[in-house]
Amino acid sequence: MDKNTQQSELELKAREWMTQRGVTLDDIAELVYYLQAKYHENLSMDDCLHNVDQVLKKREVQNAILTGIQLDVLAEKKLLDQPLQKTIETDESLYGIDEIVAFAIVNVYGSIGFTNYGYIDKQKPGILQKLNDKSTGECHTFLDDIVGAIAAAASSRLAHGTADVKQLDD
Repeated sequence: MDKNTQQSELELKAREWMTQRGVTLDDIAELVYYLQAKYHENLSMDDCLHNVDQVLKKREVQNAILTGIQLDVLAEKKLLDQPLQKTIETDESLYGIDEIVAFAIVNVYGSIGFTNYGYIDKQKPGILQKLNDKSTGECHTFLDDIVGAIAAAASSRLAHGTADVKQLDD
């Protein structure tokens, strides 16, 4: 564990790899804001960022990040055997394993995450649009779904936290 931040080596590596692949925490926080702003009158980017940060502390999330990014990198370097190489590098629509990895993240904060994830996966706002751009030569077959799932989980965490506060106020 890092003594200053109490982050495990696994968490630090997951965060580092996302940054190396062009995804910042602010990018993900913007997705959370996109999903939740209409439900929370005074939602701030700091609130969104806090919830993203909390999601990234979960070991299941860290494992999904590392696994997905590693497969993307291997595909980008053309180091996978066929037909898996072509399937991942083209993000073949019937593959679905990238979404299954994302579901491991979505599941962390309950079923509301599924609706958030499905919505954002179809809309592809912000960083998701960039990650889905196949013209760059980069492969983000797993990372786009992972980022969407982190945003969906952070949105769910935010929604659950707000619901708990409202129940206490009643």
